[in-house]
Amino acid sequence: MRLAAALAGACLAGAALAQSGEQFSFDASQFEKKPYEFGGFLEAKGERQRLDPGAALYPLQFPGVTEPYNDRGSAAAEVSGTLRRDTLRAQFLAHGEYLKDVRGSGGEAKFYEAYLAWQASPTVSWEAGKKTQRWGKGYAWSPVAFLERPKDPEDPELAREGFVTVAGNFVRSGAGALQNVSFTPLVVPTESGMNADFGAPDHLNPAAKLSLLYRDTDIDFLWLGEGSRSMRYGFDLSRNFGTNLELHGEWARSRDFEQPVLGAGGSLALSPPRDATSYLLGLRYLTERETTWIVEYYRNGTGYSEAQAQAFYEAAHAGAALGALTPVVRSAAQAGYARPNLMQRYLYVRASQKEPFDILYFTPSVTTIVNLDDGSYSLIGELLYTGFGDIEARLRAAVNVGERLTEYGEKPVDARLELRLRWYF
Repeated sequence: MRLAAALAGACLAGAALAQSGEQFSFDASQFEKKPYEFGGFLEAKGERQRLDPGAALYPLQFPGVTEPYNDRGSAAAEVSGTLRRDTLRAQFLAHGEYLKDVRGSGGEAKFYEAYLAWQASPTVSWEAGKKTQRWGKGYAWSPVAFLERPKDPEDPELAREGFVTVAGNFVRSGAGALQNVSFTPLVVPTESGMNADFGAPDHLNPAAKLSLLYRDTDIDFLWLGEGSRSMRYGFDLSRNFGTNLELHGEWARSRDFEQPVLGAGGSLALSPPRDATSYLLGLRYLTERETTWIVEYYRNGTGYSEAQAQAFYEAAHAGAALGALTPVVRSAAQAGYARPNLMQRYLYVRASQKEPFDILYFTPSVTTIVNLDDGSYSLIGELLYTGFGDIEARLRAAVNVGERLTEYGEKPVDARLELRLRWYF
């Protein structure tokens, strides 16, 4: 839009000067892409957590901690860069962080992305390296994100580490109802320690995405072949209805899915292979008063039932009563019982208000994530202010609500308050 406005302004200025008999020259080079770009942010965050020593996962996440509160301080930095030369582009995203709380301190630094891209022709390009493949239309969840690490539904806009891939992209545009078609084949190799957390080693893991823009509807068909993970496929779509309403959805099928299940006898074993279906339905709506609503329903076909989750929580409580979690319970937690949103039906609702009461640069919001299986939920309130130039301030309070043997009732942190400051450069 800025470029279009600038070009329009230049045309009007040229016409005016021509009428006055003056000469005018336009330098289009000022709008050309720079050969390099560099940016990022520095972050400082302070947080106080109210702990729940009676929660099932407390001994796992806070072993030996007896304080009622956990005061956390952290610092983080993200730096991104792009270097262009002719038809080549090198791009990276580096992330580093340091954290200190009652359990100790430590830090890490890594590249979230580092890849090389080649624009072989206007319609063909290739990429190789570490990159986050953003598949799916969902905001809080994405069932078709076969090549991504899971989002954090409480902060889904955080950057995430990618996997090493080799990918091509073939694009074709049209003037009819089918306005655009692109095809992206990929491989995600798990060889010699590469992509070790993607799954079993010694697999190429072929995948593909076919994207269509049909009558102003974005549609993707996605596939991941058998390899380090079971074969899966699905589709997503998104459509804007006017300027205020967007509807989106995703559907995914996992073939021969095996799930680690804690049995009645206290043993952990894989369930018989089955086909699992997950889907998501969502919308974004902007009201006349500039309130943005995001609503999503998520059906997690690979999740645990309420009875299976309760059996795990009961086993964890039984072990804690004897003084320590059993090795089987620890293994079950690592296998999936301790992951966020481990059950099958969830509702996400977020409402944010732009500049209420004419307070410039101020956006308050409220978010809730509800486990529809057991009735527990998380409630998050947020105040965001961006009026300090390049500095963004975010104050957030969150509480987990639920009875014992429910997902949010068994969280080891039942409430928290945090202040985050980011300086963008």
